[in-house]
Amino acid sequence: MSEAILEPDLPIIDPHHHLWDLRPLLGAFPEPRHSFLSAIALSPYYTFNELLADATSGHNVIGTVFMECGAFYRAGASDDLKVVGEVEYVNGVAAQSASGLYGDVRLCDAIIGHADLTLGSRAGAVLDALAAASPRFKGIRHAAAWDADPEVLGPPFHHPAGLYRDAAFRQGFAELGKRGLTFDAWLLEPQLDDVLDLARAFPDQPIVLDHCGTPLGMASYHGKLHERFDTWREKIRAIAQCPNVSIKLGGLAMSFAGMPDHGPAAGLSSETLAAMWRPYIETCIEAFGPRRAMFESNYPVDKWGASYAVLWNAFKRLTHGASADEKRDLYAGTAARFYGMNHLLA
Repeated sequence: MSEAILEPDLPIIDPHHHLWDLRPLLGAFPEPRHSFLSAIALSPYYTFNELLADATSGHNVIGTVFMECGAFYRAGASDDLKVVGEVEYVNGVAAQSASGLYGDVRLCDAIIGHADLTLGSRAGAVLDALAAASPRFKGIRHAAAWDADPEVLGPPFHHPAGLYRDAAFRQGFAELGKRGLTFDAWLLEPQLDDVLDLARAFPDQPIVLDHCGTPLGMASYHGKLHERFDTWREKIRAIAQCPNVSIKLGGLAMSFAGMPDHGPAAGLSSETLAAMWRPYIETCIEAFGPRRAMFESNYPVDKWGASYAVLWNAFKRLTHGASADEKRDLYAGTAARFYGMNHLLA
C-alpha cells in the first residue's frame, strides 16, 4: 500500500531494526509453517541497501539503532566470542553510511550486540571485546522470550524459562553496569513479571522493554488479546514505576501479536493499523511518559503487517494531538538520550 507521508519533516531516530542474511535459516525449514518464519521469509536478506531504501522512503529518518539478531557471527571463534562478528559487520555498515555518499541519514549510528550473560562474571570479557569492535557499541540484548506452548515462538527460539531470574544471568547482568552499557529486554506478555523483578533488583541499570512487552495473539493465545489486555496493562504500569526502564513503542505488527493476524505484508492502511494499536501505544505512553518511550520500526520483522512508510504513518496518526516537545521525545529524543546519540540532534 502506498500513502502520502505524514509530517515528513519530523526527525526520527529508528531505535530498533535488524540486519541479516537468514537464507541459511530458512533452508533449515524449507516449508516454514510458523508465521514468524513466514514473516522473515519476506526479507531473508536485509542489509545496507534494503535498510537505506526503507529509511529514505519518505519519512525524515536521521539515524538508526541496530539490534542484535544472531547474524554474521564470527566463524571459527569460540562460542563466547563469535558474537563479536555481528558488531564488526554492523560497524562497517555504519561507516558506509557515515561516509555521506548516501545522504544525511546515519544508519546504525548505535549498535546493540549480544553477549551470553549466563556466563556470569566471564561475560565481562565478552562485553569488552564487543566494545573494542566498534565505538558505536552501546549495550546488549539478551532475549528471554519463552512460552509453554511451543507454537508461540516456533523453531528459531530456544530461551529457557525464567532466564531473567537466573542467578548466573544476573551475575553477568551486573557486568553491564560496570561499563555503563544499556540493556534491551525482549520477552512475552505472560513473562513481564520477570523484567519487573530484574529492574527492581538493578535500579541503576538502564533497561528498555522491547515491543510494548509483546502482547500475544497467536497459537494458544489466538483470539485472547481482549481478555488479556487488562493483565498486560497492569504489568506495564507496574514496570513503568521503575525509573530505570524505558519502552519501545512498536513490534505490534509482528506475527506474535496478531495485529494484524494475517500477513505477510497485510496491506492495511495506516488508519486501520493505528486504530488496532491505539490501546497499547496510548497505555505505554501514559505509563512511561514521552521521555521514556520511543517509537521503533522493528524492521524487517514488522514488514509482516506494514511497509516502512505506512508503519511510521500509523505512529504519527497516534500522536496527532501530541505537543511538539512530546513528539520530539517519542520520535527521536528518548532514543538519543538512551543510546547516547544526542549528536544527531545537535
